[in-house]
Amino acid sequence: MHSTAEDTSSSTGLSRRLGLLGLAATGICSMLGASVYVVPFMIQRNVPGIGPYVLPAFLFAAVPALLAALSYAILASAMPRAGGSYIYASRGLHPYLGFVASFSQWFGLSIAIGVISYIIIPFLRDIAGAAGWMETAALLDTGAVRVGLALALLWCFVWVNMRGVRFYERTLIPLMVLMFSLGAIVIVVGFSFEQADFAAAVLRQEDRTVPSGLETPFRIEIFLAAAALLFSSFIGFDSIAQAGGEARRPNRNLPLAIGIAVVTVGTFYMLFTAAVYHAVPWPFVAEEALNQDITAPGLLRYLLPAGWAVAIVGGAAIALINDLPAMLLAVSRLMFAWAEDGIFPRRIARVHPQHHTPHIALLLSGGMATIGILGSHFAGDFFLGIDIMVTSMLVNFLLMCATVIALPHRNAAIAAQVQVLRNRRPQLMLAGLGLLLLSGFLVIHLWKDLTAKADAWYFHSTPVWGIVMLLATAIYFWERRKLKKAGIDVKALFLKLPPE
Repeated sequence: MHSTAEDTSSSTGLSRRLGLLGLAATGICSMLGASVYVVPFMIQRNVPGIGPYVLPAFLFAAVPALLAALSYAILASAMPRAGGSYIYASRGLHPYLGFVASFSQWFGLSIAIGVISYIIIPFLRDIAGAAGWMETAALLDTGAVRVGLALALLWCFVWVNMRGVRFYERTLIPLMVLMFSLGAIVIVVGFSFEQADFAAAVLRQEDRTVPSGLETPFRIEIFLAAAALLFSSFIGFDSIAQAGGEARRPNRNLPLAIGIAVVTVGTFYMLFTAAVYHAVPWPFVAEEALNQDITAPGLLRYLLPAGWAVAIVGGAAIALINDLPAMLLAVSRLMFAWAEDGIFPRRIARVHPQHHTPHIALLLSGGMATIGILGSHFAGDFFLGIDIMVTSMLVNFLLMCATVIALPHRNAAIAAQVQVLRNRRPQLMLAGLGLLLLSGFLVIHLWKDLTAKADAWYFHSTPVWGIVMLLATAIYFWERRKLKKAGIDVKALFLKLPPE
């Protein structure tokens, strides 16, 4: 099969129908959730002393994200297959590392899908409350309704994914446009008002003075802690790589879509954060964050009529909803790739004969996300799932940088197919720098988790992630043993790409 074909089916049953815009939208919607409405402002509580340095910390956090994205782009240009990150590491580094890391990625992302489905409902409640529909808001706050709606949203997007990548594309792209349109309100409003306007509005509405002019010294340890937290906002562009088996013109479109997604989302994050801090003095943000949970709509409500505040909250809700179809595509293609290689039961690689989607993998991923919804509800805490996802993705990004370094030595034939940044010296320099920065961020993330106060050990994400890795190890060696018993040359299997 020629990778330049516009619409072709393959021996796997998948079909290359996903265009550049659909691929870019997959990465953008996986990256751009509601965190941008919360994290750049609540960071004043989570990392005390960051003060006026939030935007520089965001910019610094973008550097390792760009380096990881470049590693993904290099590898995607040579290995355009479903389950991208698993394929890259298993062929370019080691099959064990490829599987266990992608298994923890699948677990973390699947649980995160459930968490996102669960936390969408409070955003809908807040929209109803801001619109004056108090009975509806109260109904959305009841446990049974919240869980029921979260499950309905999740399985609606499982169905969207099962209908095929064209239907998926026609659903995702309009939602992405709506998300950016509503998010742009914050950017326009933020740059339209000065901090003096904000101070006057607070004085008029609440008869209180806005603090300003506080001197905050720059401290490197605080800056790095903030950057490590903000880095999580860039997770998600790898979803593009997982769709490698369904991309049109994959050698060109996969790297290009990764670049478009990272630059677009990074630019939006910077403009969004800069706009809010342009209108709202950071000492006010820091003071409010210590007393209550704050969001961009909550901060800008002093400057806006109620209708505009509803629109901004609606933008946050759409940003969350957009995560679901894109992340479901990513996790299901990981399972598909494992099954294609024989490291998971082969029936999971079955593809729907009409829609050309891995429907069994989608159903299983939806089942794991359902556990995430129920766990969030009964445990009353959804941050554990998010922390596991961040750990998993940092490890995956590290492995992608390591794969770029090791690929010519491990698999020279595949390395010769690289079409992005083919010069070896800059490859080594940029992948090495990415490895260094991402290692630092991983150490900071694990240290924060292990030193945080928790009621029990299982409320720390690191040991839970370790258990998931042990489970993945057991699965890998069990299935590898079965392959060897079946007479399959395992070493040769992992030196070539799966069939298209």
